[in-house]
Amino acid sequence: MTSQTSVRFGVLGPVEAVGERGPVPLKGTRQRAVLARLLVARGRLVPVDRLVGDLWAEPPEGAVAAIRTFVADLRRALEPDRPHP
Repeated sequence: MTSQTSVRFGVLGPVEAVGERGPVPLKGTRQRAVLARLLVARGRLVPVDRLVGDLWAEPPEGAVAAIRTFVADLRRALEPDRPHP
């Protein structure tokens, strides 16, 4: 059985997340941009190449790895009690 965690998101002004324990620590503008893009998708799949295109006009080498890191960090921040591989 899993427990549900409630998180509120703010997107007017700086992107922020507030959970049951208080503000969720978000790292940097690009991680916040990934979170905002995922929120706008409202539960729909967002391909990695779309996220890369949304974050960079000229994607650097390693952009896909950076996106994966941003998403993994967001999961850890938003679901601190969830077991992670």
